[in-house]
Amino acid sequence: MKFLLCGINAKYIHSNLAIYCLRAYAKAHGLPETECLIKEYTINHHIEDILIDLYEAGADVIIFSCYIWNISYVRELAGELKKINKRISIWAGGPEVSYDAETFLTENPSVDLVMQGEGEETFTALTGLWQQISKKDDGIAGKVSHTDSQRYSNNLLAGLQAREDCLPKGIALRKTEGGDGVINTGFAPPVNLDDLPFVYDGYPFLEHKIIYYESSRGCPFRCSYCLSSIDKSVRFRSLSLVFKELQYFLDAGIPQVKFVDRTFNCNRRHALAIWRYLYEHDNGVTNFHFEISSDLLEEEELELFALMRPGLIQLEIGVQSTHPPTIEAIRRRMDLPRVFHNVDRVHALGNIHQHLDLIAGLPFESYEQFRVSFNDLYAHSPDQLQLGFLKVLKGTFMEESQEEYRIRYRSQPPYEVLTTRWLTYDDIIRLKGIEEMVETYYNSMQFTWVLRYAVPFFPSPFDFYEQFAVWYKGQGLHQYNHSRLGKYEILRSFLMEGAAQVGDSEKLTAYLDEMLIFDMYLRENLKKRPEWAKEDDIFGQKSKQLYREHGNLLFPSLWQSGQYDSKKAAGFSHLETFSFDLKAWMRDGKLIDRECLCVFDYGNRNPLNHNADVRVILKDEITA
Repeated sequence: MKFLLCGINAKYIHSNLAIYCLRAYAKAHGLPETECLIKEYTINHHIEDILIDLYEAGADVIIFSCYIWNISYVRELAGELKKINKRISIWAGGPEVSYDAETFLTENPSVDLVMQGEGEETFTALTGLWQQISKKDDGIAGKVSHTDSQRYSNNLLAGLQAREDCLPKGIALRKTEGGDGVINTGFAPPVNLDDLPFVYDGYPFLEHKIIYYESSRGCPFRCSYCLSSIDKSVRFRSLSLVFKELQYFLDAGIPQVKFVDRTFNCNRRHALAIWRYLYEHDNGVTNFHFEISSDLLEEEELELFALMRPGLIQLEIGVQSTHPPTIEAIRRRMDLPRVFHNVDRVHALGNIHQHLDLIAGLPFESYEQFRVSFNDLYAHSPDQLQLGFLKVLKGTFMEESQEEYRIRYRSQPPYEVLTTRWLTYDDIIRLKGIEEMVETYYNSMQFTWVLRYAVPFFPSPFDFYEQFAVWYKGQGLHQYNHSRLGKYEILRSFLMEGAAQVGDSEKLTAYLDEMLIFDMYLRENLKKRPEWAKEDDIFGQKSKQLYREHGNLLFPSLWQSGQYDSKKAAGFSHLETFSFDLKAWMRDGKLIDRECLCVFDYGNRNPLNHNADVRVILKDEITA
């Protein structure tokens, strides 16, 4: 008997933690590893390729892990698999099927069984029962014909039904007799996290994936749009186990470990102990991602953060809205002034990437009110500002309240909002355009300094991205993919054309090209300079001459150590002159006309944004 756990991920770098949890738990309770296979794909794979691979695996049972991004794949694959081999039994689990299992079974006749809730104990019990039943059918199992294959599958399902009294909690099972009806044993009870084995022991391709890890399940908060609000119990894995498992990742040099704990720091003692362990055992490579409530941070955590290596941890903070009626309606509890105070404290440290989230389409938030929320978050200079859209997920309070709030949303996954009492579809379209500009220009961290320069010329940050989005679509640019250099050209064209609409157009364009050049060279040493860039003439000297004659100024540490080589230095750096004092601009935001030379050192990059290290030398220092 062979069971195949199938995960269809959104991207190649993602992994499916759920199916590894199921296999690890079943293996620890006696299921041979050879009888439980794992297959992972992405939504970029062709359906036919996945179908062929699943079919050729020769599994008796295929179990799909179902989410909003892959459920259409699961439905199609289940139907096609049953056409070519009726002997296969198909099971499903995961959040996209758990909360409406009976309807899912009714609408998808190729799926035989749904696991509801946490699946480790349920899956292990089911595999044991299935094996027992299959042994009684050995007489037909080895010689089943294509015409008898449905009968064989039905025999096994009937065998489960005959054991209804001993079926595990957490399943919805299609009845075979007459094809109507479902046996439903309810949701699986929460498991003790200390009973779960470590899932990544022997896991392949660790170095190529984002590794997902959980030290807790459940959430103490009851946000109305979130599936975690349904799980009323918050459970934690013992720190002794967590430390041992984190050390496994550290020893392996994993690039990134993403904690999937819904609110990581809801238990302050637990969170602080893990952060302290990571600080004390830092391998200099691995990054750890946490979703937190910033207002729960206290002085001890902030002091510990200040000691951490840049890039050791990153924080995601779901603010979602700053409109009090909206916050109340979504049942979110947070102290906004404290949230922003702590965001600013962490930002000032300069060693931790912070990601702030907003959700458009929430109750009581109009387009104009969303503008306020956006500007409120933008004012705190997050490293990324995620503008998302409400998804009305099955089983949430938001789904129950859809009529009250007149929320209309897409019938197919990801069930994204279309209109509300406060937002029209025209508003949603406008916000989609703004989202694209924010994602392309702000969140890429490739336009930081030109945005810092240009955005203040507009009435507000929201107005800048709104006008940019309208112009961008009006030019037909939304229909194409653009190169990195092309994106700079587009931003420059918008600002040049839009300059006439702002208060001081002459000042906006005065330093624009130099700001663009600064951002461009921060990320990489361009092979080709844009046409509008000034000539590469550095105070009347050529760069080779500067490398030869001023190594003490360009690379003082290498010079002092006696390791400076002008040719090698030229290979991993770039020199560029600017008409204003870059030191003053980066430090204080002041534009002072004072020529300087900037050294872009690509051998030393910022781990938070991958920008080159920069050294600024005033013209007087070079020409003295």
